[in-house]
Amino acid sequence: MKGHGTENDFVVLPDPDGEIDLADGDGALVRALCHRRRGIGADGVLRVVRTDAPPADVAGIDASEATWFMDYRNADGSIAEMCGNGVRVFARYLVDAGLVGPGTHPVATRAGTRWVTVDHTGPVTVDMGAAVLGPASTAVVDGVELEGVAVDVGNPHLACVTLRDLDALDLARPPAFDTSLFPHGVNVEVLTPLRDGAVRLRVHERGSGETRSCGTGTVAGAVAALGAEGRGTGAVTVHTPGGTLVVGVDGATTTLTGPAELVARGTWGAPLAIGV
Repeated sequence: MKGHGTENDFVVLPDPDGEIDLADGDGALVRALCHRRRGIGADGVLRVVRTDAPPADVAGIDASEATWFMDYRNADGSIAEMCGNGVRVFARYLVDAGLVGPGTHPVATRAGTRWVTVDHTGPVTVDMGAAVLGPASTAVVDGVELEGVAVDVGNPHLACVTLRDLDALDLARPPAFDTSLFPHGVNVEVLTPLRDGAVRLRVHERGSGETRSCGTGTVAGAVAALGAEGRGTGAVTVHTPGGTLVVGVDGATTTLTGPAELVARGTWGAPLAIGV
């Protein structure tokens, strides 16, 4: 299947018995699927696999809590711990495929279990867990040094609230950052200050480049925007290039609400494209 959440798009790959080796050829199959000229085209792959048949690189999944595991891979074949837009699309697939009914369901991820509320239509809400603020740091975006704050949403973020014109910044190139603070890379968000409960946000995702939206990045940006106002709780409407999401922050956890759509289905018939 092909799906997206606010134009953050994914190949949904049903593999309930864990038979496909996505690490084969150093992630070449993922790169082939996500290639926007020679493949289906996507920001990443969501493999749908049962928790009792997880990939070899995952340990400690509690199969008694969640039946389905979201094996998420970035477009370059690298592994990501969590994807907020992806888990909503993943849950939409589970309902549409009849694997679960409408309601609230647990989905296992590398960042832990996430509870997702989904029906056949309408927005999808996911409990993203606590967003943990880290130290202040800087990113160099398009030659411009921006002040930011580290935010852990199950994966690493550097959220930079700025008065600069977001549209004038080139996020096609990977931003520079403090590799001692982020040894495994980082997603970098640039966003406007909070105004009337809303912000604008752009993001460069490690392993995928600039994307039209990023669920975990949206949460990180909302938390940073609230923090810049001296607030630890609140609701923030986040306008991304791909659409609008709503983040709730209550001090104990965060929620992310937005659309999730499946737009196509088919059969992958191309040979494994080693070296893509």
